[in-house]
Amino acid sequence: MSKRSSGSLGKLDGADIGFTEVTRSTRADFENLFEQPGAPKYCWCMAWRILSSREHVPNDEKKRAMMALIEAGTPVGIVAHLEGRTVGWCSVAPRETYRKLSRQQDDTETDVWSIVCFYVPRALRGGGLAAALLDAAIDHAFAKGASTIEAYPVDQASPSYSFMGFRNMFVARGFREIGMTGSRRHVMRLER
Repeated sequence: MSKRSSGSLGKLDGADIGFTEVTRSTRADFENLFEQPGAPKYCWCMAWRILSSREHVPNDEKKRAMMALIEAGTPVGIVAHLEGRTVGWCSVAPRETYRKLSRQQDDTETDVWSIVCFYVPRALRGGGLAAALLDAAIDHAFAKGASTIEAYPVDQASPSYSFMGFRNMFVARGFREIGMTGSRRHVMRLER
């Protein structure tokens, strides 16, 4: 998909990070990342996606649901690669592939993509990888035809939802706030 040298990655200063869309042919990278110790295999990034039931869904069923989306060709997100290893994930996909993400969501809008989740292994956190993933997700969504990108980040001090990213990271990239969803998540948009 893309490669960018990330001189702003702190701990990863000068590292060559690559980004790849998760597809049938690349899903093993995503699967291997989520199978690592500490990864969110309890979720398989299905928290905001449509499931037939939301009650007590076993992890393996969430994984099967995600793999079925990938197999069907549904866009689900991108992974980051460093030195031949998959080291991060961002869920970026057309908004209609998720369940309702905010009360003010207008389902008649077209070409809206949503960024709903980041995963960076603990050892790489704080080094700028999430910001690099966000930049790549923005590039990816616009390249795939998005006219608007929506995100639902929280403030740095939020006690929950940090996997959705922090508000300041989105503000720095030109996202503007259009409201709140719940008491913690900001609804933010970037338009082309």
